Amino acid sequence: MKLTLGFSPCPNDTFIFDALVHHKIDTEGLNFEVVLSDVEQLNKWAIDGKLDVTKLSYYAFTYCVNDYVLLDSGSALGHNCGPLLIKQPETTLTSESKIAIPGKYTTANMLLGIAFPEYQNKVETLFSDIENDLIEGKAEAGLIIHENRFTYQDKGLEKVKDLGEFWEEETQLPIPLGGIVVKRTLPLIIQKKLERVLRRSVEYAFENPNSSADYVQSHAQAMEKEVVDAHINLYANNYSVSLAEKGRKAVEMVFEKAEKKNSSVFIER
Repeated sequence: MKLTLGFSPCPNDTFIFDALVHHKIDTEGLNFEVVLSDVEQLNKWAIDGKLDVTKLSYYAFTYCVNDYVLLDSGSALGHNCGPLLIKQPETTLTSESKIAIPGKYTTANMLLGIAFPEYQNKVETLFSDIENDLIEGKAEAGLIIHENRFTYQDKGLEKVKDLGEFWEEETQLPIPLGGIVVKRTLPLIIQKKLERVLRRSVEYAFENPNSSADYVQSHAQAMEKEVVDAHINLYANNYSVSLAEKGRKAVEMVFEKAEKKNSSVFIER
């Protein structure tokens, strides 16, 4: 059986999917047509129901939970890994300030809306362009995700607020950034098979950390190895193997904060 599979070229995604994509593990007869794209594009495709299996932001999941169900493995959750609101040191932010965000449906944007509801002048920007937009004066502040948290200070930018810390203080839960979902229309036996196969891929990645190096680096957009390694260490962790009880509570909290939920979030046991 062949399924369409979408995830981002970010190091934590290529790290956990390498073994699955390259059949280094038993995929139980499943084959995949892989589509790599920016997380916000994946979010929009998920809302349109384009892919069978896809990475998405947890906030985007609140818009398409009736069409997709969450896999227990593959998520990006954790502590001290949330989005950062940054600006130029001399900039004073007001409710009129233009804020560059990495996408309407990102969990980062949801958190910005909770922490700073007065900031409504938002412009959607590819996440990797946000730092330069601030430097060039195209926006007064930017909401950064992924590896940019490791590079913004080197570019002379400063942190306004760590929205991951804000979330953790508010909820006492890890920050749920993104997860892997599968279409509800696929038979339950296939959903559970996917859950097993993905967990196997994640476990293989942790047990053989050098095995995915070439695949990760080939999509790392000229990122330095130190940044790649820091990215993986931050966003790929025990929650990527299994959400466990605390991870599930964190995901449920996203739906509570977004005030959205119709269908059950998780695959039935």
